[in-house]
Amino acid sequence: MIIFPAIDLRRGRCVRLRQGRAEDETVYDEDPASVACRWVDQGAEWLHVVNLDGALADDPLFASGCPWPLNLQRLAEIRAAVPGTPIQFGGGIRSMADLELALEAGATRVILGTIAIESPELVTEAVRQLGSERIVVGIDARQGRVATHGWKQSSAWTAKDLAQAMRARGVVRIVYTDIARDGMLTGVNIVDTVALARATGLKVIASGGVASLHDIAQLKAQASAGIEGVIVGQALYTGAVSLPEAIQLAREE
Repeated sequence: MIIFPAIDLRRGRCVRLRQGRAEDETVYDEDPASVACRWVDQGAEWLHVVNLDGALADDPLFASGCPWPLNLQRLAEIRAAVPGTPIQFGGGIRSMADLELALEAGATRVILGTIAIESPELVTEAVRQLGSERIVVGIDARQGRVATHGWKQSSAWTAKDLAQAMRARGVVRIVYTDIARDGMLTGVNIVDTVALARATGLKVIASGGVASLHDIAQLKAQASAGIEGVIVGQALYTGAVSLPEAIQLAREE
């Protein structure tokens, strides 16, 4: 199982939000590239980088008109700082042009969230052009329904239905987030995460609520169900979880 340290970017800084609320922000570092180096030095095999400015806005990733938005600059800096570490990147990607620029900036694979509901044909095209290993669909749920636009809007989709629809379009991997637990250090929603993996046959990366190594151990025990990894954010930044210990636990046979 893979541990994905999270680096959430807002206005170019490394931050954490609670339940995705923009007004409940904690800034952890002004230099995200240095954070990336810290996690890689501690053994990270992957990084999970999110452009919160893109995710929280209703406009596309590059709506500001800037040729190279600040958080894309930060992604490029992270890539330069840790050239050998793959990066999973998402937030505000609304078109193939956005996707291609994210890859150009250094992403190894790209997460599609809102667009998977609004323009599912783009997911099909992205998988066709780039391959299923370069595309991940982010499914973020609140009270059983998938939320979009930086978790500000609720859709009619259930997580299971959306995941199955994406599998039919060639997707092999999703990130599943329980919004109510994200940034709260209350524990991962093991039951729903495992149920989603079993029901869809997709590789699932769990997200939201990791509080201790116990969460890592519980997810690791369900690897055979399709749990491929887990994103850890707040617990790393507060010191509740040691990254080297989490990685060691995730690698154990």
